[in-house]
Amino acid sequence: MKILSYILIAISICTLTSCEKIIDVDLNTSNPHYVIEADLNDVSNKQVIKVSQTVPFNSAQPYKPVDDAIVVVTDVFGNERIFKSNGNGSYIHDNFRPSQNGTYSLAVKIGEQEFNSSTVRVPYVEVDSIGLMQEEFFKEFYYVVTFQFQDPPNEANYYKYSFSVNNGPFKFANVYSDKFNNGLTVKHEITERDKDLKFVLGDSVSIRRECIAQDVYTFWNELQSINPGSAAPANPKSNISNGALGYFSVSSAKIYSVIIDEEDITVDNQSVLK
Repeated sequence: MKILSYILIAISICTLTSCEKIIDVDLNTSNPHYVIEADLNDVSNKQVIKVSQTVPFNSAQPYKPVDDAIVVVTDVFGNERIFKSNGNGSYIHDNFRPSQNGTYSLAVKIGEQEFNSSTVRVPYVEVDSIGLMQEEFFKEFYYVVTFQFQDPPNEANYYKYSFSVNNGPFKFANVYSDKFNNGLTVKHEITERDKDLKFVLGDSVSIRRECIAQDVYTFWNELQSINPGSAAPANPKSNISNGALGYFSVSSAKIYSVIIDEEDITVDNQSVLK
């Protein structure tokens, strides 16, 4: 649960400072907060929602799974989809592909407490071309996968990217807004600058590109902006009620696969793969 580690960093620092929009958590007492990670998309029929609790900062375990929740998602037609517990805080629905645009709702009941959310699924914005670039960062070379496309005019659009290297788990990369390039030809760059994780020649990279709602963008944009060294970082703004941490997202998405091949890489200009 990578997202939970980011949240715990923010909580641990914020309890020592004073800032706005901070959930007050006592790290050394039994004052847990629920964390709900509901990231649904139309890539497959299998959807997973994770429910957990924060634990005291000095606890040996990073989080506490919640396996006795009632988790229900209501689609745009009013149909209720009940997610079944699969253990370790995971709730699964094996036959649900949210492919219709519109408003979806989430209800999570844990004991006497209920957490609710609603979000909008927006249409997918197609990609015109995919490319590879080689760049230098602090005298280290790394590889970048680029997505070029035409952003739709006269509407706000938000994009989220995650990647998987050599069939590993997907990792959040970044989110983008079209605030400064609405209606223009846009190029998004996806990479990993961690020297131990960065893309290398021969890697098989899968990138999941999602078109997301504004409330989901706000959460991930604030999460990627968290700097543990800053004076008072806040928890990312959740779109779930009743003080729950986390987010509820229903996105239109596609997965693209790229081999980091030296023949396809350019240093100065994009090498088109698609």
